[in-house]
Amino acid sequence: MRVIFFAGKGGVGKSTIAAASAWQLASEFRVRLVSLDPAHNLGDIFRRQVGKGGVWLSDHLLVEEVDLKERTKVYLDREMSLLKETYSYLQVLDLDRYFSLLQYSPGIEEYCLLLAMEESIRSSEKFDYVMFDTPPTGLTLRFLALPSITLSWIERLVVIRRRILEKRETISKISRVAGEVEYREDGIMRRLVELKERHEKMLKLLNSENCGVVLVFNPDPLSVKEAMRLLEGLKTIGLRVNLCLQNKVRAEDGEIAQRTEKEITPYVPEGTKFFRVKWENGISQDTNYPLYELKTDLITPLLASGERS
Repeated sequence: MRVIFFAGKGGVGKSTIAAASAWQLASEFRVRLVSLDPAHNLGDIFRRQVGKGGVWLSDHLLVEEVDLKERTKVYLDREMSLLKETYSYLQVLDLDRYFSLLQYSPGIEEYCLLLAMEESIRSSEKFDYVMFDTPPTGLTLRFLALPSITLSWIERLVVIRRRILEKRETISKISRVAGEVEYREDGIMRRLVELKERHEKMLKLLNSENCGVVLVFNPDPLSVKEAMRLLEGLKTIGLRVNLCLQNKVRAEDGEIAQRTEKEITPYVPEGTKFFRVKWENGISQDTNYPLYELKTDLITPLLASGERS
């Protein structure tokens, strides 16, 4: 299974490219296309009501749109139940009110996107490709960085919890080897270890050869500048860029497109492939034109991009 993120500045056409790529790949492979962008476009592009649970557009193509508001509610409800179960005495603090406010807290949106992404990947054993249409650059970088950041925090919390348990044993004057049994019996430590293993697994996948980013950009200065910032962020996170795809390239834009690619080249690893999608094969003035049925062959560059080691 390969995991592909379509990323880039808002308005460059990444949702259309993601939809067209999934549509074309589904002729040969089993594909799952998931929109993580709060402003979903896949339903409009495919002219289908996606709804909860997604919609099968063919025998090999499942399209889904993550309901971020619903995901956030489910996550907070689950965590509140877990907290009440672990620390029953905290119920006197009116946790419901505090948790209702947490939905607006910084980082909650990003973490729920990460959980949605993780769930989609974990339940996609039968698919050959899992493809994500991502939010604009800032939000994308924040949630893709979370596995590494969260893992760092969890590792520190594990150390702190271990010290607490060891001090508890010392105070209780228990004669067994310090903490061995206590670690296994402690609910908080079990939870921390479980979270640590989940994030380690996710980080390993994101940094593997089976995962990569398709950078979508246009031949214009603002798009290129944001593409550079995105590439710098992805490099810091450790996510590999498989393909740089320049979209909406008009017939007369050959020189501009070439210059644009030269500007971006220093920001990507050597050997990264570039590809162009011509404007006339993209957005059409005909309102009945199916946006996902691009004439441009996207299968060849997508498959070729996965061959780079």
